[in-house]
Amino acid sequence: MCRVVEPELLDDLPPADPRAVGSRADLRQLNSIMGHDDILSRAFHHHLDEAVSRSRPLRLVELGAGDGTLLLRLARRVSPSGLAARVTLLDRQNIVSPETQRAFAALNWSVESVANDVFAWLEQPFPAVDMMFANLFLHHFPDQSLMALFRLAAARTNLFIACEPRRSPFALTASRLLHLIRCNVITRHDAIVSVRAGFVGRELSALWPVDNQWQLSEQSAGWFSHCFVAKKNE
Repeated sequence: MCRVVEPELLDDLPPADPRAVGSRADLRQLNSIMGHDDILSRAFHHHLDEAVSRSRPLRLVELGAGDGTLLLRLARRVSPSGLAARVTLLDRQNIVSPETQRAFAALNWSVESVANDVFAWLEQPFPAVDMMFANLFLHHFPDQSLMALFRLAAARTNLFIACEPRRSPFALTASRLLHLIRCNVITRHDAIVSVRAGFVGRELSALWPVDNQWQLSEQSAGWFSHCFVAKKNE
């Protein structure tokens, strides 16, 4: 299957549109079905101690964060007792609820919700962060845009973790069955588009800047997903 990037309907809906609200609820369910909580939790656990050794509080950025609830679930899983974190949730829409912000605060994780374009934000000067991660976000961009995004990210973080759709006939077939779990029409459309824009093999590694300072790993994860990690050498 060749990679094809097409617009997704959710991206153009107002945040309060009932179809958007329903689709975000569907995405929370799909993250669980796809195992992204577990996949990202393992990646965080594997790299967390090293990131914390460099900085306290941990400085973390989620690109395309949506409502922030995925990172909140990860924070509850991976946050050791007493670990403080300073989090930036970046998305084009500010849809992080006060309840989610309070839940982060209860973990001693301070949260800044930023509504901005990812490229405009990454091009601004800011101190390097310990970790950036993205969930179901990178597949929205064609390869040339991803190369630009990775170049900007590599200059501003020590660790980049992404979990994306896997582009495969099996995943495409599964994406066409979402009516069986009552996903709405927006989610059903976008799921098919997402799989067609997903990744296999070493496609993301090939787009990361060529630099011996970085260790890259990339592999299939679970039944439907693809995981990429870029780690800066000490």
